[in-house]
Amino acid sequence: MQLAILVLVIILVLASTTSIPTGNVGVLTLFGRVTGETLPEGIHLVNPLKSVQKLSVQTQSVKESANVPSNEGLILALDTSLLFRLDKNKAAFVYQTVGDNYAEKIVEPTLRAAIRASTSAHSANALYTNARELVQQQIQDELTTQLAPRGVIVENVLLRDVQLPAMLKGSIEAKQQAEQDALRMSFILQKEKQEAERKRIEAQGIADFQKIVAAGISAQLLEWKGIEATEKLAASSNAKVVIIGNSKNGLPLVLEPR
Repeated sequence: MQLAILVLVIILVLASTTSIPTGNVGVLTLFGRVTGETLPEGIHLVNPLKSVQKLSVQTQSVKESANVPSNEGLILALDTSLLFRLDKNKAAFVYQTVGDNYAEKIVEPTLRAAIRASTSAHSANALYTNARELVQQQIQDELTTQLAPRGVIVENVLLRDVQLPAMLKGSIEAKQQAEQDALRMSFILQKEKQEAERKRIEAQGIADFQKIVAAGISAQLLEWKGIEATEKLAASSNAKVVIIGNSKNGLPLVLEPR
């Protein structure tokens, strides 16, 4: 009798014990009705009449490849990734109102709608060049507004690729190349102007220097320098002939012997 009771107790304990894996929460239901209770990670004792539905609260990824319109009506191929996770505080609400396949029911359709709404507000050129980050942010903001009340946390939106019609893509790339060539030529012209200005300033400096030097040279200075040179020649031990009495300025004439 005691053995039977012990076995029954063991069975009841095992039936009442549940384990919630890492990165999950447990939603409790009683006779098919969601009680609103959730269990965190770990081992728990619960009412054996209650069932436990395990839902992941880890980051999940949804990839969407869609043909979407620009504001000119052109069709673009857009590849998008969405990172999201279940709000553990609203897990019971999500399971009750949507079910465990909430990603298929609400996340993916909302993502497609947000992509179309965002791209239709921009030109194809902008989507291919400088508006990608803006589009990403607009899609993320729209998803956050739509999914947060439904118990889904949006972490990030990534635009992996934007493909334009071949002719339009070629036109945009040609325009970008022309703009780069124009910028490069503008840089070269600016550099040449700076070099020409440098040479002009350098030439002006040389001319100014020559004017200053020329203004400082006079006949009296030259005669004085001649006298100094005569004194040095007279003191030199080298053989020389010095004739005094230059007819122009009285300075000596020096004749080197052959």
